Amino acid sequence: MTKKELFIQLAQPDNEGKSRWVDVSEFTGPYSVLTLGNGGSWCRASSSLAKEYIVEVDKNQTSGNSIDAVRLNGFNQQQNFNQTIRPDIKEYYQNKRCVMLGIKGFSENTRIEIDHKDGRKCDERVSNPATQVLEDFQPLCKAANDVKRQICKVCRQTNKRWDATNILGNPYPFYEGDENYNTELGCVGCYQYDPVQYRKSCVRKISEEASSHTVEYIMQRLYPQTQN
Repeated sequence: MTKKELFIQLAQPDNEGKSRWVDVSEFTGPYSVLTLGNGGSWCRASSSLAKEYIVEVDKNQTSGNSIDAVRLNGFNQQQNFNQTIRPDIKEYYQNKRCVMLGIKGFSENTRIEIDHKDGRKCDERVSNPATQVLEDFQPLCKAANDVKRQICKVCRQTNKRWDATNILGNPYPFYEGDENYNTELGCVGCYQYDPVQYRKSCVRKISEEASSHTVEYIMQRLYPQTQN
């Protein structure tokens, strides 16, 4: 049985696709393969389980970010986003370094994953391999991709985009738009969407400001809390 089938057997959803909360302590015996960490690969939004059901997780019972319980809260009625990436695009990025951390390794956290830049995965053009372009994707190591996935999850819940000045030395919160997510810009302008474009835009903006301001002004823009 697949992990999806095992969880459904354990959770026993009703005719509406709703189940009880299943505590992770129940993942024993024949269900031990369901044991998960922070990511919860078989129950994340991109999983086959989530394509059929609305999957909810509870992380509030214990400290840290581990998943404590999982439940099904009805059938997923939304049109599924096809996450298939065209082979030539995969080939192009598979040997590139992570655009976030600059690494490319062979361990679990340093191996390269091909990331959909748009964390909401709602663009029908990107869902169709025939109409995908290189610029729809970026190479991220697994560690960076896991973090981005959580950041995008918070954005979907709050419609507040991630502020790039959370990283010391980043001078602007966004390279386009502001913290408020809107359908016109979508994810464009967020550091997580395209850190390379963010850096290019910063160079351009800083250069323009440098032409009319002092070095001290620029340093305060980059490192506002530091002292000479």
